[in-house]
Amino acid sequence: MIEQLEKIERRYREIEENLARPEIATDVTQVQSLAKERAGLENVVTTYRKYKKASKELEDVKAMGSSVTDEDMAALIKQETAALQSKMDALSEELKMALIPRDPNAEKDIIVEIRAGTGGDEAALFAADLYRMYSRYAQNQKWKIDVISLSESGGGGFKEIIFEVRGKKAYSRLKYESGVHRVQRVPVTEASGRIHTSTATVAVLPKAEEVDIDINPDDLRIDIFHSGGAGGQNVNKVASAIRITHLPTGMVVVCQDERSQLQNKIKAMSVLRTRLLDIERRKQEEAITSQRRSQVGTGERAEKIRTYNYPQDRISDHRINLTVHNLPRFMDGDLDGLIDALATEEQTRLLEGERV
Repeated sequence: MIEQLEKIERRYREIEENLARPEIATDVTQVQSLAKERAGLENVVTTYRKYKKASKELEDVKAMGSSVTDEDMAALIKQETAALQSKMDALSEELKMALIPRDPNAEKDIIVEIRAGTGGDEAALFAADLYRMYSRYAQNQKWKIDVISLSESGGGGFKEIIFEVRGKKAYSRLKYESGVHRVQRVPVTEASGRIHTSTATVAVLPKAEEVDIDINPDDLRIDIFHSGGAGGQNVNKVASAIRITHLPTGMVVVCQDERSQLQNKIKAMSVLRTRLLDIERRKQEEAITSQRRSQVGTGERAEKIRTYNYPQDRISDHRINLTVHNLPRFMDGDLDGLIDALATEEQTRLLEGERV
């Protein structure tokens, strides 16, 4: 860690020297670029300099203590040594946290896709339960939810629901939810009381903006059709539903939630951009060495991440081997405890990765 910090401090000094050079000071673009880089390093460098100062003071106090014979003075030196060591420990922890790579998507809004997996109608009901759980959590966080598309099944379940979540740190909090969720419970239609196991998949994607990914209009086929649904004045009367097909990938996005054709197109394009950006992000992640790839929060959808066991009133997260209870409260949106544990595990692994 010290070697890395020394390298950062050297770069910080280089930037300050460059900013003082007349030929650079007159170049607005270079000044802005260097100033931005300096701002990103400033907190780490300031903390590291405090750490080095405390380390030097500790060395001096220890050297003084080695030649002291007076008991009162020795006691004072011992007290000062303990205080400086405590200060260094605290600064060391600050530096470790500061060196964790910042997730560029941390502050982004998200697109969440929930799909029923194995288990028929019970899987669809579980998908609806997960949507309700995330809706309650978003409500607790004062985030806004906007449904983009919904495919219902019989009995009140969802075959698929895609929705946007807008709010502070939405991605950094919910990114751990990507994966396969498994439920074990007795379906309401099960007369014998036998426990069924069903699954639903959740994908949490940082919402892409237009500047994040460029889509060639010639690569799109846009179809307009009549909305389908339970009824209403707009259904089957006005052709407002949008189906966008991205020809190079074959990816299809449908949006019929809005009455306006334009609004449906805007939403569908948002989902398409987000999915295409996710493909690019996954390609980049594959290039990362296995030693540095964190298993928490990677969003591997084929991986079973959590089990919701209703008879035993427990939720087990398999990535960190953590089990919590009070399932009804959890399904009502009380997710912070588990999310905090997952975030802590991710930070730990990232710190270990820095040492590799």
